[in-house]
Amino acid sequence: MAANLESIDSFRALALQVTCHAVNQATDRQEARSLMQNTINRLAQQIAASIAFIGFDCRLIVLPEYFLTGFPMGESLAVWAEKACLEMAGAEYEELGKIAQKHSIFLAGNAYELDPNFPGLYFQSCFVIDPSGSVVLRYRRLNSMFAPTPHDVWDKYLDCYGLEGVFPVAKTAIGNLAAIASEEILYPEVTRCLAIRGAEIFLHSTSEVYGKERAPKEAAKICRAVENIAYVVSSNTAGIANIPIPVASADGGSKIIDYRGLVLAETGEGESMAAFAEIDLAALRRYRRRPGLNNLLSRQRFELYTESYRHSHFYPANTMLEKEVDRKHFIQKQQETIERLAKLGVI
Repeated sequence: MAANLESIDSFRALALQVTCHAVNQATDRQEARSLMQNTINRLAQQIAASIAFIGFDCRLIVLPEYFLTGFPMGESLAVWAEKACLEMAGAEYEELGKIAQKHSIFLAGNAYELDPNFPGLYFQSCFVIDPSGSVVLRYRRLNSMFAPTPHDVWDKYLDCYGLEGVFPVAKTAIGNLAAIASEEILYPEVTRCLAIRGAEIFLHSTSEVYGKERAPKEAAKICRAVENIAYVVSSNTAGIANIPIPVASADGGSKIIDYRGLVLAETGEGESMAAFAEIDLAALRRYRRRPGLNNLLSRQRFELYTESYRHSHFYPANTMLEKEVDRKHFIQKQQETIERLAKLGVI
């Protein structure tokens, strides 16, 4: 993406922790769209009030994973696509764009999305909307247990979007933004591929279990910040309503971590705007350009690793390129991968 010349060296960011009101029980697309609109209406009020409290230097707000819909719970790919997936230029993005325009903010989030290049499939997409109301970044989740990813249609996806479309970085007035989804915080390769394209702030939309003990994802958030010398703005749900799973199962712990791995702000459970902090881009850039032991980015020797990656074959690509699949496909492919790696003595 092209850079905005009116750069801002320091601003506030907010990981807005809100309840996800799931659409699984909606009987059709129209009812699901009504529920999504209700969510957008609530968000408009919550965002306005949060900015009024934090201050008008709040220029970036990150929303949780699948905040408009929740996640599929047994629905087939076709049913979920019809009920809960957004169109790339759909009304929901337009409405969210109006919120970004009104408050002159960058608004980031995550949604299930249709792509006309891939009929019959959907992707879980992270997005960033800029203050003009335009979507300036669209990242499709690459690692998912039960949803299609670009890797499942790899050859065609590269033909459509190229490698820069797989690992997009938006160069904006508030820095170089990149997005990651949920458990992808556990995959260092994803953030690394974004970092080598200049990412300075990772926008992490998630919906995860949170507790006082530091879980793997909590450790990973700090690791991704330190190893890439980047901010991490991680927004969790404040529970998921309207599904059989207890509401507070994925609730709490939204946070902002700086490029040294320090937690600048963190919230507990429930809906909250407490996870806000200053993003100091000038300080980050000085840190990245200072020689020394802690400048891990400049000390990377990627040539050491490329051959090992090139000759390793774990989860296969293109498994959804030629055929329709049901949800059993994902676990079957994982099981096949485990069996193959066991025979090779890898695991």
